[in-house]
Amino acid sequence: MSDIAPPAKNKRRKMPGEIRLILSVGVIIFVLEYAVVPEFGTARRSLKLLKHLNPAVVALAVICEFLAIFAYSQLTRAVFTPFQPRIRDSVRVNLSALGLSHVIPGGTAPAGALSYRLYSAMEVPNATNVFGLAAQGIGSAVVLNILFWVALVISIPLRGFNPAYGFAALAGVFLLAAFFGTIILLMRGQRQADSWIRAFVVKMPFVKPEHVGKLLDSVADRVTLLTSRPQLLRSALYWAAANWVLDAACLWVFLWAFGYPISPVDLMVAYGLANILAVIPITPGGLGVIEGTLIPTIVGFGVPHTPAILAVLAYRLVNFWIPIPVGAGAYFSLRWKPALAISEINRNGSV
Repeated sequence: MSDIAPPAKNKRRKMPGEIRLILSVGVIIFVLEYAVVPEFGTARRSLKLLKHLNPAVVALAVICEFLAIFAYSQLTRAVFTPFQPRIRDSVRVNLSALGLSHVIPGGTAPAGALSYRLYSAMEVPNATNVFGLAAQGIGSAVVLNILFWVALVISIPLRGFNPAYGFAALAGVFLLAAFFGTIILLMRGQRQADSWIRAFVVKMPFVKPEHVGKLLDSVADRVTLLTSRPQLLRSALYWAAANWVLDAACLWVFLWAFGYPISPVDLMVAYGLANILAVIPITPGGLGVIEGTLIPTIVGFGVPHTPAILAVLAYRLVNFWIPIPVGAGAYFSLRWKPALAISEINRNGSV
């Protein structure tokens, strides 16, 4: 009996991971089968329209997408101040993380871990690294929700209300409340936060409360630094907004190329709705969720079904599929030719 018991115990430990894997694969197959594949099937009958796409238009869309990634990398540098990587290194790290997030379900967490490891190799301090990546991700999502809310307030009187808008708007409210609540807690209630977190982690194995307290102090210092420098905070907000607007511009270029350039307000409603719903980590990079949300929303704004499908699929080719091999190339370029360490940058006085 003693020889049989251990394997049974190990089997029980593996089951949750196996179940998560099975559920993830099942969800991906379901979304592809009922959301993506039918759209490809409809578009296949009209693929001849793609022949009319001007290569210059495609190049313009690719430039918009690259500029969006560049803006996101500048956001990284802003929240990492004063330990800023070189812009080309930041672009390569973000491309690497973006490519990874497009091939793994719930890829935001592994992508964040990859970014953390790559920036740590550049000698970015741990507290700056942790806070910077968290501020970059959450702050960017906050800006997206603000853009969506502004577009929604303008659009509803003109276009009417869609039930899906309510869900996205409510999700935005919770995100904004959590974000600003955390900032206030860290800035004004740091002692209470420290006591609460210590009481929580003291019951966790392999976690030392004093280490968590030091990390919280460092993060609070980073929050204070960012909020005490209005110019730096404005720069971070501008780069976050530029990232979303330029990515949405990539979609608009393809809609324009097929003869249906919708208004910027309608574009941001459809784009914001799709990306807010895609935050739920069901499929890699919102695969199927974004397509399944963008297409009917754009059609609801007066774009015929076929051009809407083709424009969205062309956009996702640039936004989703191309970054995968490009991100892999960026990662291997960092492995073969390591980025310049932050300490060396500071010594040379070049950022």
